[in-house]
Amino acid sequence: MLHKFKKIDFLIVAILLLFMVISTLLVYSATLGDMNIQFDLNKTILIYLIAILAFLGVTFLDYRALVKIAPYFYITGLVLLVTVYLFGMDINGAKSWFQLPGGLQFQPAELMKLILIIVVAAFLAKRQGEPLLFTTDVLPVGTIVLVPFVMVLIQPDLGNAIIFIVILIGMLWIGNMKYTHFLIGLLIAIAGLAVILYVFTHYHEPIEKYFSDREKAHWVARIDTFIDPESADKNQRYQVENSIKAIGSGGLTGEKYLKGTSVHRSFIPYAYSDSVFVVLAEEFGFVGSSILLLLYFVLIYRMILISIQCHDKAGSYIIVGIVSMFVFQVFENVGMLIGIMPLTGITLPFISYGGTSLLINMMSIGLVMSIRVHQEQQVTF
Repeated sequence: MLHKFKKIDFLIVAILLLFMVISTLLVYSATLGDMNIQFDLNKTILIYLIAILAFLGVTFLDYRALVKIAPYFYITGLVLLVTVYLFGMDINGAKSWFQLPGGLQFQPAELMKLILIIVVAAFLAKRQGEPLLFTTDVLPVGTIVLVPFVMVLIQPDLGNAIIFIVILIGMLWIGNMKYTHFLIGLLIAIAGLAVILYVFTHYHEPIEKYFSDREKAHWVARIDTFIDPESADKNQRYQVENSIKAIGSGGLTGEKYLKGTSVHRSFIPYAYSDSVFVVLAEEFGFVGSSILLLLYFVLIYRMILISIQCHDKAGSYIIVGIVSMFVFQVFENVGMLIGIMPLTGITLPFISYGGTSLLINMMSIGLVMSIRVHQEQQVTF
């Protein structure tokens, strides 16, 4: 156990601890005076302890054991997605959460991201770096991801569903997908997007009616706000416009912690969760925002180094999947708050309030660390 402990990347551990401190400060500020949610330090500490134990548990567990039983994880993930759709909590029109004892909630879609990374890595590793064949490799892997993608999309949880596709693209690319297949896929995606935009803009009224009948109107509203913010409903532009104002009001060094105009407390919905970057930008300005993004950069850089040094294909593919997930989540979360990406429910990794998100993110880093710790060991199972 001691020799495994010595192999841990302690720079990554230090960054994770910094994230916990930053998250606690920002969530406390965001919930100050909020009558809908109260900051609970004891609950926060409990969630962090669980997340740290999960990180250590996955770190010292040989990741190759998880790769070996990947199909069972996949089946478990699908069962959870079906179950939550049938019996889960309905929050903001989406049935995505299980209610757990102690006021905790669990979101299976978050777990499914990590499961997909392991499953796809196990599948691609069988090719041992050889170019992927369309019918025997690309198509089956695409189907593996498409099934949970559709299941999460109908909850509806557009944010996590998109992350599934990002993970698929990143892992297929590093898995030696042929350029011709990639270009064909890109052309199909562009054509599909063009068709969706055409249908959405020319048949907007029946689409809006269809979704509003099913209490899924926020889909249409969010697309409206991104495609044509000027014509979109004023209430739907509210979050983006005020997020931009709050971020701009922070200036270079911010309004200082717990001081200033506090735009985020009065005008930003879910400032403690999806919009927590607004709190950082308003109170700590460009400097604080840049430091956080730099920490993300160093974290991603260290993970890529571990991937490069790994001699096992499955291990490398897993890290690429995790890196793809984190890079997109950071880009989408920050981008949607400054108006360059559509609004989704994607959280800012390690910073946004949310026990399931933190737990899965910590387990993901634990998996990266397990690859670093075990890659030179003989398989004993």
